[in-house]
Amino acid sequence: MPDAPANRLVAVIDERFDELLRNWITDQLATLRRAQIAESDLRAQCTELLQIMRRALVGGAPLDVEAQAWAPARDLLGRISVSRAQQGFSSTETATFVLSLKRPLFGVLRTASKDADALADDIWTATLLLDQLALYTTEVYLKARQELIARQQQDMLELSTPVVKLWEGVLALPMIGTLDSARTQVVMESLLQRIVETGSDVAILDITGVPTVDTLTAQHLLKTVTAARLMGAECIISGIRPQIAQTIVHLGVDLGDVITKATLADAFKLALSRLGLAITRPKAAPGAVRPAAPTTD
Repeated sequence: MPDAPANRLVAVIDERFDELLRNWITDQLATLRRAQIAESDLRAQCTELLQIMRRALVGGAPLDVEAQAWAPARDLLGRISVSRAQQGFSSTETATFVLSLKRPLFGVLRTASKDADALADDIWTATLLLDQLALYTTEVYLKARQELIARQQQDMLELSTPVVKLWEGVLALPMIGTLDSARTQVVMESLLQRIVETGSDVAILDITGVPTVDTLTAQHLLKTVTAARLMGAECIISGIRPQIAQTIVHLGVDLGDVITKATLADAFKLALSRLGLAITRPKAAPGAVRPAAPTTD
């Protein structure tokens, strides 16, 4: 059975519901950034939480939000937290949704109570309850933000490793930035998928945009080359600058029989030769300039 403070909270919510709701919404609108959330949506969320709180208080376990009676409240606050995380709310703004109920609730408790001890008990009960709900809201918000950030990082990794079809049977994978284990996995998956889709025989890994090459980076490159070979594609690594060549030699990294080229253009020319193609410069008409084009030998 609900205890006395819980009974008094229920009575206050029943008797002063409209006043509580109005003051709660007013306080939130005063702190929220403009256009963050529609007032109608905010009103619906506040109304639903007040109604759920009343039912939970009547159902018992007023100070334990993990109890079954508070499952609907946890579900509502979970949905609100995830939604606000996606909309760009801060953790403080999300927790304030619950904590901003304190001022209007304490106000109606103060005017409704004629006993100082009872008022202290009621305010303490309300404080413990709202603090627990706010903490739960923050926990769900932070988890949702972490998942959102992880998805964005994955999307950025995929966008930063595009596989380009240079010619029929020739793919190029220009890499920019540091090549770590997570990115290597994305690189391999993207490259292997495109090899299967296009049936390409040659793949060029261009590391012109990779600032430094250490032992770990070289190992990642070798893993990618090995995976591509298992799919039937020959790999060429381009963008081997003098500094990178010296670093690889100094580290004692054995690239084995991996073909390397200084530039992407050199690697592309070699790839075409592997396919039995060659770049020739056709005779141009007097006064005309025509670009070189790959032609079949």
